[in-house]
Order: sequence, then structure tokens, then C-alpha cells
Amino acid sequence: MPTPDTGLFRAINEWPDSLSPFLTFFSVAMNQAWVKLVLGILLIAMIATKRETRRTAIQALIAVGIANSFTEVFKHLWPMHRPYQDMTHVINRVGTSSMESHGTASAHSANMAAVALIFFYHLKWWGSPWVLVAVLTGFSRVYVGAHYPYQVLLGWICGLAAAFLVAKGWDVLKALRTRPSEASENT
Repeated sequence: MPTPDTGLFRAINEWPDSLSPFLTFFSVAMNQAWVKLVLGILLIAMIATKRETRRTAIQALIAVGIANSFTEVFKHLWPMHRPYQDMTHVINRVGTSSMESHGTASAHSANMAAVALIFFYHLKWWGSPWVLVAVLTGFSRVYVGAHYPYQVLLGWICGLAAAFLVAKGWDVLKALRTRPSEASENT
């Protein structure tokens, strides 16, 4: 059943094949061992260095877990097809065997949006490259035929909501932990 954003989907999905290596990378990068290794080293370095980067890395990991859970809830409550399941002419650049789940909310987009917001929130402009990664990941999921644009948008919303909850929740917990020590110092 085509969706209202089928035209936008087709416009992105039919971008030139010359973009395929670049955009396909952003779509399936986490399936590659070397990408996982590089990100693991980055996380270890962030945790091992300054307190600010440690907090950022830990919050990003928590936010990704929550964002991914949000997308799974959407997929189970409101199962919706992926584009290749609805339209026979879709250019499916990643194959159907790896995408048997519902496409309601893009977990790839959610996870990258969560990382981007946490990194940007704490590291300011040093986090901005992750915003670009999140945007490219979202477009790549449409380009490879895995999601409709509205599913990517819902994924981004899930990721931003998760990151917001984690960052603000962390701030609240920090404020609650420091309040009793300040009161004892004043007495």
C-alpha cells in the first residue's frame, strides 16, 4: 500500500547509482567489523579521557539503547511494510533477506539521531559531524530501499526523544545528587 510520501521516496531511491557506494556505506556500516572496531576504540578513548567525554559516551550508549527500544515498540504496535514490500519497482540495494522486520520506524536513523543529539549537546560543535552522519544515515535508508521517508522521520524523532530524555534525566539526577552535599556544607 503506497504511502503519502511515495513520491519523495522515489525521488531519493532513484538518485544516481554513482552514489550507491557512499550511501550504502551509511546504511549498513554497523554490519562491518572494522566500523565496529573504530567506534569501539572511539568509545574507549572517550571513556578513558576527560569526565565530559566519558559522560557523553555513556549517555550516547544509553540513548541508543532507548532509541532502538522505541523503534521496536513502534514496529510491534503499528507494523508497516518496507518500500520493497509495497512496490515491485523499488531499487532494493541491500537485499530483502536482511530486512524481514517491519519498517515502521528506522532504528538506524533513531540510533544515529540519538548519538548526534548527545554529542552535540555536550561537545557543541565537535558533535556536529554526528549530525551529518545522522542525516546521511536517514537518507541512505531511503536510498537503499529499506524505509519510506516518514519511517526515517519517525526514527529520527525516536532518537531525539531518547537523547533528550537521557541528557535531561542525567542533569536531574546530577542535581539531586549534589543538593544534599551542598546543604551539609552550609551547616
